[in-house]
Amino acid sequence: MSKSVLLIEDDTQMQSFIIEYLKEYEFECKGFADPKEALKDFEKNSLEYDIVILDLMLPNMDGFDLFKRVKKIRDIPVIISSARGDIGNKIHGFELGADDYLAKPYEPRELVLRINSILRKNSSNSLKIGDFEINKANHEVKLDNYPIEFTKIEFEIFIFLIENLNKVSSREQILHATSLDENTKNRTIDMHISNIRYKIGDEAKESKYIKSVWGIGYKFVG
Repeated sequence: MSKSVLLIEDDTQMQSFIIEYLKEYEFECKGFADPKEALKDFEKNSLEYDIVILDLMLPNMDGFDLFKRVKKIRDIPVIISSARGDIGNKIHGFELGADDYLAKPYEPRELVLRINSILRKNSSNSLKIGDFEINKANHEVKLDNYPIEFTKIEFEIFIFLIENLNKVSSREQILHATSLDENTKNRTIDMHISNIRYKIGDEAKESKYIKSVWGIGYKFVG
């Protein structure tokens, strides 16, 4: 199964070279030169990516500021790739939570090796999305370090919505993603959503996490 990489690099020639090189090692790589466009994409599709490769010297936004905004959306592995190779920038990068720091120029094969090394270390079932920490293998969810006791169906619905972050999911899609009987009524889905909201302290009218989309279904925002 291929892994997905978000590459934020304003040198378009280097960006194209890295994308093509990573394809040879079965990575799907999407590149952005504009950090604001990259951030917009990541807000919508954060769960589609396995790792981010981030340049620091970017137009319109400092790379470290972008790093912090990416991490706020999702705690995803990040490799900083930059011509700023001095020890001060490296220390700052690691202090912010970078998984690795590659000073340019570097051999692309080294980038592949470092990506694989990081992904092996992060291959557990644990996720951190916004205020939530999730362990899919153990069916555990924590909100601000406080454990949430979901039923099996509630957990399945919660995970489905999380995995479709910022996307509208119909009740039918939610139904087919769970172990509920296929003849389950829409109001049963609504009841489970209501229970999930109650357990995570969400309000239907002023929802912070699970938004109702009139006539369609729900979406988890983050």
